[in-house]
Amino acid sequence: MVNAIPGQGSNVPITLLGSSGFSAQLAGRLGLPFAFAAHFAPEFLHAAAQLYREHFRPSETLRKPFFMLAVQVIAAETDATAQRLFTTSQQRFLRLIRNQPVELLPPVDSMQRYGKTGDARAVRSKLGAAIVGSNATVKAGLEKLVVTRETDEVIVVTDTYEHEDRLQSYERVAGIAAMIEANPSVAVGS
Repeated sequence: MVNAIPGQGSNVPITLLGSSGFSAQLAGRLGLPFAFAAHFAPEFLHAAAQLYREHFRPSETLRKPFFMLAVQVIAAETDATAQRLFTTSQQRFLRLIRNQPVELLPPVDSMQRYGKTGDARAVRSKLGAAIVGSNATVKAGLEKLVVTRETDEVIVVTDTYEHEDRLQSYERVAGIAAMIEANPSVAVGS
């Protein structure tokens, strides 16, 4: 039994966050909402979404599946500016792959000089679901994500070096989400 302090007795809804097929099946069998960590495990996204829906059993919590998707999103004035800000996330995953400290580093103009081909492929794979760009680019990416994944909610993860860039990105994403005409909601959070 877990005693959450503070919060005990507050009836906080439980959501299972996972990055694998096992967690998707477990959430489905327990009839819980499922949040998939596509911000670092996009390669399992399709399978996890499918497994969650296939194994879903209605419960006291939910009558039908509720699928949330955590995804890296960086919105900026231009695609080029957003791509530059995104190099902070790319550097972080590169350092993770190399078993180095993973603190946020300032953005760089290009990632080409930072990695061997295999490392670059691994970073692209881990960040493959990221939506990075101008308002128009991010809007198109979020709309596609919501429609193709039948996503009920998007959890936005934004790793930027400067806090102000993160806040500006969240403000842009909130404005973009308000323009998206879809049944699912897009929730902005850190």
